[in-house]
This record gives sequence, C-alpha cells and structure tokens, in this order.
Amino acid sequence: MSSEPLPEPDERGPVIYVGQDHAGHWLVQDGAGKLEGRFTSRGAALSFAHAEREIYHASLEMAVTLLKPLVPFGPVPAGERALVRAA
Repeated sequence: MSSEPLPEPDERGPVIYVGQDHAGHWLVQDGAGKLEGRFTSRGAALSFAHAEREIYHASLEMAVTLLKPLVPFGPVPAGERALVRAA
C-alpha cells in the first residue's frame, strides 16, 4: 500500500470564448487576452473559433455574459494618432 498522495488534476488549458458584445457583434476571445476576432454572424465566429481551438489546443465555450472588446472599434479620437501599420 502506497502512501503517495494522489496527483492533482491537470490545470485547465487555454479557453476560447464565443459571445456577443453590447452592440450585438460576435466576438471570439481567449482567456489570456491575446486573441480577438469580431464577426457579423454567429456562424463566422464559431468557424474561426474552431480553427483557433485546433491551433492552440484549447477548449471552446460560449460566453454566458456579454464580452467586452479588447480592441476599440470606434474611430480614432481627435488628438490621437492611428498606427501607421498593424503589428
């Protein structure tokens, strides 16, 4: 009989969330805040999320609350400069 403690369950891996923002846009975000996509339809968002899930070996969840966009989608306010090119 072993007195070794039972191993802890594996930590939860990466999660990709699909949901809507307050304006009704469909968003795909990861739990770490490093991925975001904005879509006009649920189907497009899910298609993107499934592809990203395979790349990152993540689980996919539908958000139960409204998602907050990580990237602002409005025009650049006066006095601020837009990026010359995307990163």
